[in-house]
Amino acid sequence: MTKMMLRAAALSLTALSGGVLFAPAPAAAQVGQASLRGTITAPADNPVVEVTAVEVATGLRRTVPADAAGGYNFASLRAGTYRLEIKQRTGTRNSDSFTLRVGQSAGLDLDLSSAATPPAAQPTTPGAEPDPTADTGATPAAGGTGDEIVVTGNRIRSLSGGQVGSNITQRLIEQLPQNNRNFLAFADLAPGVRFIEDASGASRIQGGGQDSRTVNVFVDGVSQKDYVLKNGITGQDSSPGNPFPQLGIGEYQVLSSNYKAEFDQVSSVAITAVTKSGTNEFHGEGFFDYTNQKLRDRRPSEIFPTTIPKVDTSNKQFGAALGGPIIKDKAHFFFTYEGKRITSPYDVRPENGYPVASIPEQYRDDFGTFAQRFKEDLYFGKIDIVPTDNDLIELSGKYRNESGLQNATGINAASTSTLNKVVDKRGLLRWQHTGNTWINDARVSYEDVVFSPTPATDGITQFFQATQRIGSGTQRTDLLRAGAGGNFQTKGQKGWTVQDDFTFTGLQGHTIKVGAKAKWVKLNTREQNLTNPQYTYDVNAIPGVAFNDTLPYQLQFGAAVAAGNPNVRSNNFQIGFYAQDDWDVTDHLTLNLGLRWDYERTPAYLDYATSAENVAAVSPANYGNLIGADYDINDYISTGNNRKAFKGAWQPRLGFTYRFDEAGRFSMFGGYGRSYDRNQFDFLQQEVSQGAYQVRTFNFIGNDSLNPCVPSQTCIAWNPVYLTEAGRQQLATSASGGGRAIVMMNNDLKLPYSDQFSLGLRGRFSPVELELGFTHIESNDGFAFLLGNRRPDGSFFFNDPANPTDVPQSPFSFSPNGFGSIILGTNGLKTNSDAVYFKLTKTYSAASPWSIDATYTYTQAEENRQFGETYSLDFAQLSDYPTLRSSGVPRHRFVIAGSVDTPIGVTISTKFQIESPIYLKAFIDNSDPFSRTLVGREADGLGDLWGRRQLDFAFTKYVPLGFISDQTRIRMRLDILNVMNDRNYVDFNNSPLDPNYGRRSTYSTGGNAPRTVKLSAGFSF
Repeated sequence: MTKMMLRAAALSLTALSGGVLFAPAPAAAQVGQASLRGTITAPADNPVVEVTAVEVATGLRRTVPADAAGGYNFASLRAGTYRLEIKQRTGTRNSDSFTLRVGQSAGLDLDLSSAATPPAAQPTTPGAEPDPTADTGATPAAGGTGDEIVVTGNRIRSLSGGQVGSNITQRLIEQLPQNNRNFLAFADLAPGVRFIEDASGASRIQGGGQDSRTVNVFVDGVSQKDYVLKNGITGQDSSPGNPFPQLGIGEYQVLSSNYKAEFDQVSSVAITAVTKSGTNEFHGEGFFDYTNQKLRDRRPSEIFPTTIPKVDTSNKQFGAALGGPIIKDKAHFFFTYEGKRITSPYDVRPENGYPVASIPEQYRDDFGTFAQRFKEDLYFGKIDIVPTDNDLIELSGKYRNESGLQNATGINAASTSTLNKVVDKRGLLRWQHTGNTWINDARVSYEDVVFSPTPATDGITQFFQATQRIGSGTQRTDLLRAGAGGNFQTKGQKGWTVQDDFTFTGLQGHTIKVGAKAKWVKLNTREQNLTNPQYTYDVNAIPGVAFNDTLPYQLQFGAAVAAGNPNVRSNNFQIGFYAQDDWDVTDHLTLNLGLRWDYERTPAYLDYATSAENVAAVSPANYGNLIGADYDINDYISTGNNRKAFKGAWQPRLGFTYRFDEAGRFSMFGGYGRSYDRNQFDFLQQEVSQGAYQVRTFNFIGNDSLNPCVPSQTCIAWNPVYLTEAGRQQLATSASGGGRAIVMMNNDLKLPYSDQFSLGLRGRFSPVELELGFTHIESNDGFAFLLGNRRPDGSFFFNDPANPTDVPQSPFSFSPNGFGSIILGTNGLKTNSDAVYFKLTKTYSAASPWSIDATYTYTQAEENRQFGETYSLDFAQLSDYPTLRSSGVPRHRFVIAGSVDTPIGVTISTKFQIESPIYLKAFIDNSDPFSRTLVGREADGLGDLWGRRQLDFAFTKYVPLGFISDQTRIRMRLDILNVMNDRNYVDFNNSPLDPNYGRRSTYSTGGNAPRTVKLSAGFSF
């Protein structure tokens, strides 16, 4: 399918709608809340006076006045099951119960003009969810006031707007098969969203052609954004842990395009989750999940090239939750704990299938399959208080503590493993006050997150590489990194957030919302990598020596500067404002008009002054290579007062919904939104940290067969004394710059952003709902590092006429004398995504005990850099990179999940996902014509059809016990993961000149485990 076809699909949707004009999206209240509005028809002599929404489980009550036509508007309700009390002049009537989802904008019209008795109310059974599309009920609800008169209601109408996404209900979280109890594992049911686990168990979310750092997750309306590290949310960088205990999550909404103006600091996927609360009854549960190597099939590396014993594997997950009343209808509590104890395998082997037999015997014990360990403890507690019918106060807190010995499949020997440590503490105080025509929602939150990996072994590190000739070219193959570890960091964020959202419903047909958020957050980094020095060897460099492990071609080591502080701290201030009008223009058309503005001050970047040493190093007198360069180095030299914070983050959010029929069963939706994200502090701080703790790099003459260095202060002859601390200190003081890199940031950094367009059709064909849509997402100004080195004539590449076989090479060896490379931080990464999707949903209910959620997405995504890569050192400027198909977004992706209650009392649930092979990209350096070109191809798939496929099943049996309460039961569950034992390989030959280009190069399957059986038991009351 071409771009033209995709555009045509979008235009055809417009035509089907009858030519409705482009405008904005329907209403919901603040992030994570639901809204309900409608009209209640009553006799003229007995009009509706006010309407009260009563949360069935807790007794929480919210009352709003009705207008002259019987219209009412609850602009902010937490997700849950409700009934309505309708007060008329002569009495009160009650609706049956109905359910509001997180982030849902719903409509419910009632007709009180007839006293006819409607059908019976929906029964409730353990685990059942009231159907939000079912008729409101027939029987009086207990606890009402005044006359108990039966009410006849229409179906709940969904007023969802221009946003594209999915709701993940509590039943889906509880019933669908999974291995890690990460509640985000089902986010990929939303169009264009992927949930990815790597070989170490670390997970991430991505969507819209962008990487995971552009994602944001909101829990109870509070952002969980990680400002320092990647993967979008705190605690998820390089960790197999979970961001939140699954027992504490009620449900969540995934938005992959066009969210409302309340959402900030996100340019791709926005996820909003609500936590569980205690109710008027005591309820508790506990669980234990277990699997080990006896319950799984062999991993490919345990079969190929020869069968070996299974490596010990153990996965234990356990937890408990308890909630109930403190004072009935007035105060409730909820508490949960979840733990993980995991032993998982990883493989150590050379890249590109390099034979281990060709490596000397003394290193062969470093290769093979080994085990890593992980431990996590997660706690969450919450108290809610309802002092009056107009007030709700919530106090909650989370504590996450994890540690372990971590490595990943690749070239790193077990001795180089990392001792990981993550501590994540968060607290929230919320007060919601409701007036007759307004709601104010105030939140104060605190966060303290620390990520602190350290080496498991100290000493020196040896890094071995081979130079292989492929076709007419050569490539470097990494063989083994052994000895000491090199990962030594302490990074995190700590601070307070104050936010307030005000909603006004006093203007008929409008729900007007304004809000502000201010944040004072201290960002901290301490990066002392390579405290253990690393010696890199080209094993083919010495003629006549089969495996060179005595003459390194490079030495890298870190050392603090006497006058510098390796801790980089930045007291950041953030502020944001938004305004939004959700306008019911007619009974059929709803517009959403939103605008937000965000601002952030990062003192570590803004107030930094480039050191005199660095200024001198890049000056024309010392480094004339920049005189004729294609950039101005002065754009990267800071005086401490010539940088300004970006003030242009204006973000219009527009959308519309047009309902073709009175019941709202068929509708068209669409919209446009601009969303700004943040520049990751881990990038910005490198300019400062390089002046406090410097990684020195020295190259040795004659020991590199691929890139011989030019003699200078940092390109010298090898001396065995450099293996000692004294020798390294001698090197550090011999070069004027100590061999360190010079990292410099552009003085006019912008914020990355995306522009998002959507257009689609929704239809409800009882009992299923269908959705067909098109999205277009463009992201711009992504952060990247460029190579600032230039050759003596100012060029990046140089064609030597005297050397006809010469090929383009990046000018790494042309550094300022005594220094390493110049690294420039700037903006310019771009992505583009066009997608057509189809979604089918059928919600579980007691009357219809089965569900299905299915999404197919076809995506054409492009990028001007390799997906997920920040360092762009192959061309002089980002504009030199060609825009090619994205290597991180599959063309075709289909995900389906479902469950059914069987007559024998066993619930069967399943999830199946399949997607196209990944796209490979690589450079080819040409001598004739003298050029560097970027080429790509799709990797070989499984059966030449798909790149990843996985089918999972779960079988759950509940056994009632009949004591404590009528809901007391035991749960027994069997999960079979990867039923077809698909081997979804992730490593492929990416050498275009190699005949095996595109084929599998290793047996690594990333986070895809072999067929695994997981046993679970639980108890609840």
